[in-house]
Amino acid sequence: MAKSTNAFTCTACGASHKKWAGRCDACGAWNTIVEEAPLSQGPGRGLGAHKGRAVPLSSLMTTEAPPPRCLSGMEELDRVLGGGLVPGSAVLIGGDPGIGKSTLLLQGAAAFARRGLNAVYISGEEASAQVRMRAQRLGLADAPVRLGAETNLRDILTTLDNERPDLAIIDSVQTLWSDQVEAAPGSVAQVRAAAHELVTFAKRKGVAIFLVGHVTKEGQIAGPRVVEHMVDTVIYFEGERGHQFRILRSVKNRFGPADEIGVFEMTGAGLAEVANPSALFLSERGQPVPGSAVFAGIEGTRPVLTEVQALVAPSTLASPRRTVVGLDSGRVSTILAVLEARCGIPFAGLDVFLNVAGGMRVNEPAADLAIAGALLSAREDSALPPEAVLFGEISLSGALRPVAQAENRLKEAQKLGFSQAILPDSQKVEGAGGMSVRRIADLTGFAGEVFGAG
Repeated sequence: MAKSTNAFTCTACGASHKKWAGRCDACGAWNTIVEEAPLSQGPGRGLGAHKGRAVPLSSLMTTEAPPPRCLSGMEELDRVLGGGLVPGSAVLIGGDPGIGKSTLLLQGAAAFARRGLNAVYISGEEASAQVRMRAQRLGLADAPVRLGAETNLRDILTTLDNERPDLAIIDSVQTLWSDQVEAAPGSVAQVRAAAHELVTFAKRKGVAIFLVGHVTKEGQIAGPRVVEHMVDTVIYFEGERGHQFRILRSVKNRFGPADEIGVFEMTGAGLAEVANPSALFLSERGQPVPGSAVFAGIEGTRPVLTEVQALVAPSTLASPRRTVVGLDSGRVSTILAVLEARCGIPFAGLDVFLNVAGGMRVNEPAADLAIAGALLSAREDSALPPEAVLFGEISLSGALRPVAQAENRLKEAQKLGFSQAILPDSQKVEGAGGMSVRRIADLTGFAGEVFGAG
């Protein structure tokens, strides 16, 4: 009896299994393992005696110019792409439903088309009439963007091969299906096959392609992780439903810096660029109150000032609550432990709430000192100096460690009217730009000097 060559794949994380099971061992999801036929059978006994062609090799030294870039005129989008769109590149963009991915890409396609690029927008989720209605609402009906609605991968590739556009937008990759794969649209095999064919077509024909990807409930792009490895750039479009601000963040970019961000504001006429995000995130900051600290951070190459807010209140629960929004909860727990173990400042029996104003998300270790400052300010009911910004990493011993790009952080703070900086004692600063620098050696000294605690 011939052995079955079908594979069992988890539709949630893409992990392969030898047989069907109710629960995926890799991600823990239930009822997500499906049986799929392989994409190709492959050779059974090696490659045989037939030789292939020799691949030409070259040295690392080159005189080739860097790849040319096409600017859209949307500075925030161009910044996240690394300085413009590279021909032949593949960009994957993900985000929550309704966050504005289609709006952003339609505005981007119109901006590139008005600068002379041949742009094609293929929608697999909406009819052409729906996309035209959005274009009219955004004032883009006169943009020279050609529109199509199709989900058949073969028909899409044939259309792109005939039209030879400079830019193609596929919305979304989860809706495409290939007649060579026996699986439903959106399955692991279909997403992998569609992404592979589109990326290969982009490299072979020199067409820049944007792929829209759905996200899971954890916020990660759905489908196999191999799709993120295939493309050149992975971008997330983030934001809270209650906030009008949207953040475009690159987590992978082969043609520019990763972790670069672009900030937009959702308006009735579409997404508007925010040229100075620091002023935006601090715009609603009024009189100094306990529990507020301003952090001078770096997002990619851009300095951004954000407000870290903390609230500490007595808890009526056996296990006090720790609610964190916009920060790493594990990092916050570590800082709370260091405050108690090294500084003698307990938070037992107290509910702790932390938030980054404006819907921003901060992942830098340099935010440790600002988090500790907000927590101590809330606990001691004492406001930090309103003209001060904070940055510095906290070690497990309680010592403050220096961070990178201190000069850029201070320049951005001074531009917004801040005159004092609280930073680690070992931080090297060349040219503080007239700002008063207050150096602190460790967390115990910080709690004692600023709040008189510890």
